[in-house]
Amino acid sequence: MNWIHRKLCSSDRWAATVEGTLLPWALSGVELGDEVLEIGPGFGATTTVLARDVPRLTAVEIDPASAESLRRTLADRATIVNGDATDLPFPDESFDAVVCFTMLHHVPSPSAQDTLFAQACRVLRPGGTFAGSDSRYSRAFRLLHLRDTMVVVDPDGLPERLRAAGLTDPQVTTGRGSFRFRASKPGTVRKS
Repeated sequence: MNWIHRKLCSSDRWAATVEGTLLPWALSGVELGDEVLEIGPGFGATTTVLARDVPRLTAVEIDPASAESLRRTLADRATIVNGDATDLPFPDESFDAVVCFTMLHHVPSPSAQDTLFAQACRVLRPGGTFAGSDSRYSRAFRLLHLRDTMVVVDPDGLPERLRAAGLTDPQVTTGRGSFRFRASKPGTVRKS
């Protein structure tokens, strides 16, 4: 992430937007269950809210400094793992839900994004949900990502990509400048 992006994502204003707007919209109607995995928490605005709202939260963050910072601030409320979402360090069928918010565009290629989707499916329990949100392309969004990784996910093509990863019933809803998605792992919901 470039300097401007880091400043924005670590701001109190972004934290308030996440809590008041982003998460309520992205997770509307989604049953998370007891064991939740968050992929790519970054500075932790989403993680802070999720840790308050779900019984057991694990977050996997690729950046070692961000993971360590999250451990210091959320260790009593969440398990923070420094790891790669394209090679999740968890056993199959470990979580009731897997979520990610405003981070897919930081995954460096469509094939790596597809691997992330397949990993999310692998660690979900049967009947579990993969849900989240990301931004759509705009010129302002491009400017925010100067000298930064930005591989925007096409919301129109996302359902087929989620199906190819092994998920079913994908739903994608677009909003102003963003989209939310959810899909399920085939099978009957099992309690953790």
